[in-house]
Amino acid sequence: MPPMSPMTTNAFPDGRQGEGTAVPSLMEQLPEGGLVATRLDAALGWARKYSIFQYPFVTACCGMEYMSAAASHYDMDRFGAGFPRFSPRQADLLMVVGTISHKIAPVLRRIYDQMAAPKWVVAFGVCTCTGGFYDDYSTVQGIDTILPVDVYIPGCPPRPEAVLHGLTLLQEKIQKQGRRGR
Repeated sequence: MPPMSPMTTNAFPDGRQGEGTAVPSLMEQLPEGGLVATRLDAALGWARKYSIFQYPFVTACCGMEYMSAAASHYDMDRFGAGFPRFSPRQADLLMVVGTISHKIAPVLRRIYDQMAAPKWVVAFGVCTCTGGFYDDYSTVQGIDTILPVDVYIPGCPPRPEAVLHGLTLLQEKIQKQGRRGR
């Protein structure tokens, strides 16, 4: 068998041709560290992008839109985020949905601290992003005062299309991070 080139279409060891897919060959000498590390980052970023385990922290009326975005018509499962986890230790995405009061803020922070790294946060709805029309002493004026937020999904309530767009923005961010996480 002739030596394999760096990118070859021989998908099988016995020489049969694949269906035009390029398969990288690791048979040749690799330059010091570069190729494998970047490929590993890309593979980990891709795997994390399509395996988002969310923890829904639902407190108010935006919860109905969250449920409709997760239902079969819009189907968040297409994006790898369809299976919610109700344990912070098993989740990597904290989906904060609805109004956050100062009384519930320490609970939200404790849940965030219990999540394993890498972890991401999505602010769902205008009350979560900025406090909404609740400009009073009891409402947190944006959860970014408590947690680092990765994606903001504005709206009162946000449409399911906006939720899916926010999810794709988060997936792009996750894939770019690769092995580093947050």
